Amino acid sequence: MKTPVTNIADLRELARRRVPRAFFEYADRGSYDETTLHENRRALDRLQLRQRVMQDVDNRSLATTLLGAPVSMPLAIAPTGLTGLQHGSGEIHGARAAADAGIPFCLSTMSICSIEQVRAACDTPFWFQVYVMRDRGYTRELIRRARAAQCSALMLTADLTVQGQRHREIKNGLSVPPKVTLRNLLDIASKPRWAWHVLKAPSRSFGNLEGRIGGADSLTTLAQWIASQFDPTLNWDDLAWIREEWPGKLIIKGILDPEDARLAVQHGVDAIVVSNHGGRQLDGAPGTIDVLPAIVDAVEGRTEVLFDSGITSGQDLLKALALGARAGLIGKAFLYGLGANGQQGVTQAIELIRRELSVTMALTGQRDAARISRDVIWRGS
Repeated sequence: MKTPVTNIADLRELARRRVPRAFFEYADRGSYDETTLHENRRALDRLQLRQRVMQDVDNRSLATTLLGAPVSMPLAIAPTGLTGLQHGSGEIHGARAAADAGIPFCLSTMSICSIEQVRAACDTPFWFQVYVMRDRGYTRELIRRARAAQCSALMLTADLTVQGQRHREIKNGLSVPPKVTLRNLLDIASKPRWAWHVLKAPSRSFGNLEGRIGGADSLTTLAQWIASQFDPTLNWDDLAWIREEWPGKLIIKGILDPEDARLAVQHGVDAIVVSNHGGRQLDGAPGTIDVLPAIVDAVEGRTEVLFDSGITSGQDLLKALALGARAGLIGKAFLYGLGANGQQGVTQAIELIRRELSVTMALTGQRDAARISRDVIWRGS
């Protein structure tokens, strides 16, 4: 008898069994000692909710707007690398599931399916995430391709100009395509369902970077290739030429300090993402939920604040909304759903969070997801 999926943890377990170990752990693990990865969870768990009763909580609304566009709930799918190696055509499945759910999907520069492949497969415009590379001309080219694909927002990732070491990637010999070892071969051979979907996909390498990688397939780890490409000279002045190339909505992801949030406001960005990269970059950084209130206070409503790193339930999302986020982004939770069951699994992940958010709103006396205040958080005596 099949065990029903009741939460994101169930999807994670299914993904763990169905996705080759190297790719599952790429999505699942963090950098160095994984202190920040685990702190994201602990920090959310420390927050308690204020139960309210005898409130009229019928006809609850989860709808809101993000960057001026209506969404069915305050949630978006975060950009994730190697998505198409969690499940073949993973980016397409994610974009379609998000469109069906009425929420945004953000495609990563490091995606397996290219901008053009995802756009051809999806009617709904999506966001595009860009890294600034040493070859600024190629970064400009990526932005222009996003414009041509009618992407509705550009997300600049600011916290990966150098990469924090992820021990599991090195131990697993992660490269694209996978490094051929006996363990990897046996692992892939034991997952024919995964292999079939990947073989059917329109791309199995970095779709956005084809012809530009130059020998990355032979490197021991993906980390080594990334370290040679991303530009550590990235600074606030670069927003000027990025704005010249991109006249649309601009988001900066990776803000973890109020001063950086104020600088983002001064440079006129449309939204910031409070994020520690899911615990995959600076190990020892605080959990994102702990820094969220100070960042919300620092921007004083002058830009939209989105929350990333740690959301695996509707209760997590409610806590972020209560502390001032306009919406949350899911990365790991999205990938668990994708690895577990393709597009249907992504839909499951979204709907699990939607239902949990709605129920938790009712039990805390809330009717409108766009108007949740800090009063929802229990402050004790």
